[in-house]
Amino acid sequence: MATNKNIQGQEEKITALYCRLSQDDNLEGESNSISNQKEILMTYAKKNGYLHPQFFVDDGISGTTFAGVR
Repeated sequence: MATNKNIQGQEEKITALYCRLSQDDNLEGESNSISNQKEILMTYAKKNGYLHPQFFVDDGISGTTFAGVR
């Protein structure tokens, strides 16, 4: 479990926000899809009182990408 430490050295839990790149999104860099997901997730987290949000982004690399790698 990921945690942050506050000023008093106590551990504080984070809120993990997960974004995934669509196979249909061929843009280079951070896609509109990821940007939109981040905005939606952050709005939801703030509205519902989830503290210390951190984004984790799946950049679209799938298992098939690694087929030729050994």
